[in-house]
Amino acid sequence: MSNNGITKSSVGRKILMALSGFFLLVFLLQHFAVNFLSVLSPGTFNSVSDFMGYNPVVQFALQPILIFGVIFHLAMGISLELQNRKARPVKYGQYNGAANATWMSRNMIITGLMVLAFLGLHMYDFWAHEMTEKYIEGGAEAFGSDMRNPTRYYHELQEKFVDVWRVIIYVVSFVLLSLHLMHGFQSAFQSVGFRHSKYTPIIKKLGNVYAILIPLGFIFIALYHYIDQLN
Repeated sequence: MSNNGITKSSVGRKILMALSGFFLLVFLLQHFAVNFLSVLSPGTFNSVSDFMGYNPVVQFALQPILIFGVIFHLAMGISLELQNRKARPVKYGQYNGAANATWMSRNMIITGLMVLAFLGLHMYDFWAHEMTEKYIEGGAEAFGSDMRNPTRYYHELQEKFVDVWRVIIYVVSFVLLSLHLMHGFQSAFQSVGFRHSKYTPIIKKLGNVYAILIPLGFIFIALYHYIDQLN
């Protein structure tokens, strides 16, 4: 492939990665909003969780798209990193990335993989439990039978934060997510060609606010439920 072809391929992958990143940013905000309801109003949290847990559009359309988006985003990130390493004019061991880039930008793959490992734990805690509850143990419950329990979600959420080590894992994982978002938010806008002397600094500030507040909010939720059960 020619250098021009490589450049076009790289730009295309960056755009696709940015678009999947935008999608995941929106999902993360929505996921935080629902989970924060568990702090504000357990009853509302149960109602919203039950609606999303049994709504066919969410379960059979949006959920598969979300899983695909996560895998696709990671695959594009790894592909771009390998392509960038091949394109460097000097050997990796001699490349002084720190002179030209921040720690976050140089370690996006590392933080991304660690966040992915956390997502595996998160899916085991909640998604796998939901699949078992609805389609294995519940059976017909998934289709709205009397076995359905719309008030179980708050209690099940609190159960996940009884063990202090699990809380620590969640806290560390969201710190890593924050570092990943610090670079990823503004990088996504740059990848789709949005660069402006006036608005780019604003986007950078918004990205920093998002990267700090959303993970911090998730940390607060985990600590709140852990401490609440100590009382």
